[in-house]
Amino acid sequence: MAEALYVLSGLLILTALAPHLPGKHWLIRVWEFPRTQQLVVIIALILAWMLLPVDIEFGGAVALTGLVAAGLYQLFWILPYTPLWRTEVPSSKHKPAYSLSLMTSNVLMHNDNSKGLISQVKQHQPDMLITLETNQWWEDQLTPLHDDYPHRMACPLENLYGMHLYSKLPFEKQKLRFVVEDDVPSMQVDVLLDDLPITVYFLHPKPPSPTENETARPRDVELALIGKEVADYDKPVIIAGDLNDVAWSPTTRMFRKLSKAKDPRIGRGFFNTFHAAHPLIRWPLDHVFHSNDFTLLEIKRLKGFGSDHFPLYTHLALTEHVDASKKNKQVKTKS
Repeated sequence: MAEALYVLSGLLILTALAPHLPGKHWLIRVWEFPRTQQLVVIIALILAWMLLPVDIEFGGAVALTGLVAAGLYQLFWILPYTPLWRTEVPSSKHKPAYSLSLMTSNVLMHNDNSKGLISQVKQHQPDMLITLETNQWWEDQLTPLHDDYPHRMACPLENLYGMHLYSKLPFEKQKLRFVVEDDVPSMQVDVLLDDLPITVYFLHPKPPSPTENETARPRDVELALIGKEVADYDKPVIIAGDLNDVAWSPTTRMFRKLSKAKDPRIGRGFFNTFHAAHPLIRWPLDHVFHSNDFTLLEIKRLKGFGSDHFPLYTHLALTEHVDASKKNKQVKTKS
């Protein structure tokens, strides 16, 4: 029994440190994802050391101390995404003059329950819907949404990286981009909320994995490039999509630092969107970040419809100073 505890303790301590090893190989970076699961196992091991009939000599004391340190380290990363932390994005305290709602949904290309997605879109009526992993079949199946969403962009692909945008808000500008990899699209649009332009990015970089990119470098580079772009904006901006990265990873933290974007989940919860079919291996892969021009009306994970991702619904309100700036511009235009 003691041997098993030593082995498991060593593995948990090693995997806590693994993301800091040099390199971007998926075998290293994958350990950034299951920090919550690792913390639960660490707590179980600490209890096992204390409660089971095992003599805690010098080696056991070292293992137990290492587990406590590893547990505190894992907690350091995930604690901001719990209600114990102060919220980063304030909740809207009044009915806003202007707001924008988004629904992001990685559909799983081989999933054929398009009616399940359509039903949720009809129910929640987001101003903008972004679908990921959508191919030509999915584009054809989602035509019932066209009447409600007259402004659209389409990039159907058969490689799991197709992307479709449906919007009730008109586009002032629109751009389909391949920022880093030639087969991985992203979308950038300026939508008009009344007559106020808001820039929205939709991203879906490949993850580091044995079946996708061997290293995290392409994903990390794309997020860094977009983060630097966003930092130069002097108007409201939103970044959304399946980033194939967890909210607490060093890459996403660096993206937020570069872009100065806010995360409405901080102080509220994980809002785990993947994996929809396996509750024990869930983490937040689908994200909505935004500039400091918004407060939060609502964020929630929606019901599954056969995909390996749950949809994410986010409703943002423009802050009072943006409303005031907009009204001042309207007055100047009229005069």
